[in-house]
Amino acid sequence: MKIGGIAPALGLAVLAAAALSGCNQSGLAHRSLAPIPSETVALMERVGTTQDAPMLIRAYKKEAELEIWKMRSDGRYVHLKTYPMCRWSGQLGPKRQQGDRQVPEGFYSIGPAQMNPNSSYYLSFNVGYPNALDRAMGRTGGDIMVHGACSSAGCFSMTDNQIAEIYAIARSSLSGGQRAIQMQSFPFKMTAENLAKHRLDPNIDFWKQLKEGSDHFEVTLQEPQVAFCNRRYVFNADGAAHVDPNAACPALKQDPEIAQAVAEKRAQDEAKVAELARSGVKPVRVVYQDGGQHPSFAWRVSELSRRETIAPPTEVAVDEKTGQGAGQSAAKVAAPSPIVTSAAAKDADDSRRTMRVMAMATAHGDRNEMSALTASDPSPTNSVKRLGPHRAVQADNIPIPPASIGVRRSATVH
Repeated sequence: MKIGGIAPALGLAVLAAAALSGCNQSGLAHRSLAPIPSETVALMERVGTTQDAPMLIRAYKKEAELEIWKMRSDGRYVHLKTYPMCRWSGQLGPKRQQGDRQVPEGFYSIGPAQMNPNSSYYLSFNVGYPNALDRAMGRTGGDIMVHGACSSAGCFSMTDNQIAEIYAIARSSLSGGQRAIQMQSFPFKMTAENLAKHRLDPNIDFWKQLKEGSDHFEVTLQEPQVAFCNRRYVFNADGAAHVDPNAACPALKQDPEIAQAVAEKRAQDEAKVAELARSGVKPVRVVYQDGGQHPSFAWRVSELSRRETIAPPTEVAVDEKTGQGAGQSAAKVAAPSPIVTSAAAKDADDSRRTMRVMAMATAHGDRNEMSALTASDPSPTNSVKRLGPHRAVQADNIPIPPASIGVRRSATVH
């Protein structure tokens, strides 16, 4: 990403115009101008970043979490916060068509013009779906947002307090000169355990593409350059930015050190997946009634859209030989039986009762949504353990790149 020239002025002009427009239309633009909370500014200082530094977003549907990362002065990103997601809809897997209620999966780009201070959902920003690959694959739909209100029909739904803070962080990064914020949306955290469980899912080949992009980020802690060719993702490849997504991939060059580090991580993860499969981890297909939410929000179920569909997902065992759900056709897997639905709903009711008791012990419910999962999130900012003279790995298995890997500035996703 290039910072300089007219980019900062352009970003400020777009954001100012959007804020003015929102004020003229509804008087709600003051929401979009709220400062970043002082506690979060202090956290930025502790982890070595600033309010106007570039940011990056990572979202995980299965875990219902949204992460904010911020760039430090050395060009590498540091984890800032993890927000529990209040609601997402659909199933694991990419969005394919308008109206399918699917939250998209892939790599997207958020520019100043996509910030919406006049949102009906408190505040929002458009994630940039469909990208060039989505269009090449014939995927339709649009207006996919990160917004407040705990209501989702294909969007990443947060609470009003959460989106106010996330919006403020994004606004500051764009005002500081970042041309576009990269958003990485995954079905789940790309761990060997998740990949082993989902190894026979129909989406696994696509998910492996997303994992490659995830690996590029995790071994460098730099925003991967994203391109498309041969109807697939390509990461950190020189000269690929303007390749036709439907065309065959040309000869592509990658930084050899980054390519080697990514290959090593892939080999380690694939070996772990194979080990887990041998140890008895069965392949499954996870079926939701209509998406889910982070468990910490079970006490807010009355505020949710389609709250009757919030229930623990059904894990359908997949036959290793046929790739089908045990005793079911692939078509029937997507529609759980009334018995399964009833049992899942009972489990959800039990879970909600437990969470209500926990919520009563909290002085104010909003503390849960803004806690950033500090108790359970072993983020890179919390601890580091050394693995030798040249490589370190974070507590959550995200490696710190060797000093010899060059810093690659953020690139806009096209």
